[in-house]
Amino acid sequence: MKSYSTTQGDMWDSIAQDQMGSTDHTGLLMRANMRHVLLGTYLFPAGVKLTIPDIPQRVSDGLPPWKRRG
Repeated sequence: MKSYSTTQGDMWDSIAQDQMGSTDHTGLLMRANMRHVLLGTYLFPAGVKLTIPDIPQRVSDGLPPWKRRG
C-alpha cells in the first residue's frame, strides 16, 4: 500500500484513475478509506491523506495451476 495527498478538486474516480490506473478501482479505493466515505466526501480539498491499496491480481480459473500467476 502507498499513500496519496489530495489536491484541490480531486474526486474518488479521478484518484483511482491517476493512482491505480483505472476508474474500475474506485470501490477498492473507497473501501480502503472508509472514514472519508462515511463523512460523505466526494470532492476533496488539498492535503487529505488517503491510502492507495494494492490492486489484487486476478487469476483465471481456466488456466492449469502451473500457468497461474500469484
